[in-house]
Amino acid sequence: MSVTNTTSGLSLNEILANSSVKTNTTTDGLGAATNAATGSKELGKDAFLQLLVTQLKNQNPLEPQDNGEFVAQLAQFSSLEGITTLNETVSGIAGNYNSSQALQASSLVGRSVIAPGDKAVVDTSKSLNGTVVVPASVSSLAIKIADKDGKTVRTIELGSQNAGNSAFIWDGKNDAGTTLESGTYTFTASTTIDDKPVSLITNLPATVSSVTISQTGGELMLNLAGLGSIALSKVQTIGM
Repeated sequence: MSVTNTTSGLSLNEILANSSVKTNTTTDGLGAATNAATGSKELGKDAFLQLLVTQLKNQNPLEPQDNGEFVAQLAQFSSLEGITTLNETVSGIAGNYNSSQALQASSLVGRSVIAPGDKAVVDTSKSLNGTVVVPASVSSLAIKIADKDGKTVRTIELGSQNAGNSAFIWDGKNDAGTTLESGTYTFTASTTIDDKPVSLITNLPATVSSVTISQTGGELMLNLAGLGSIALSKVQTIGM
């Protein structure tokens, strides 16, 4: 009397490797279980366990699965479950962080911030306070202020400055001492380093009008009244 092996004797790894391939026969228990467990979805821990049980049911009775291989597959299942749990936990933490960050950023609406930029919406009835980023000690530093038409209306000489942030104040007046109209003005800071003219970064005040929250987990953006948007991380100072 002879015994014929009618099963495939596939290992779990072979099943997983072929999990995306559809079978045309309904008599193949392993292929049917694979399609039922996975379909077009990603292989998860439940599908993994279902495939493992199906493999045990369809193994060759004359050549049963080796104990070591079975233990290894159980270890794979445990690892898969742990990774799935970890992913869910990290996703939860990320969601809570984004909510907390959005709540903090929303408290900035209506407040004044100082951020890098060359334009500012100025109320000339008040003084404007800004800073210039000086990369190295310089013997002279000048700030030119231009109106909306690009005409220079005021030049502020700061003289020699050490490396760091050099503060300046504009009283809203032109070089003749006349108070100008409120509006948007452009600030250009320049100096000479190694006998070469260099443009410097200015940090100017602005009012936060709204906050944009990224739907893809990106950085929060602050929308500045009349000046466009800037990343929250670039804000230098937060005022009242």
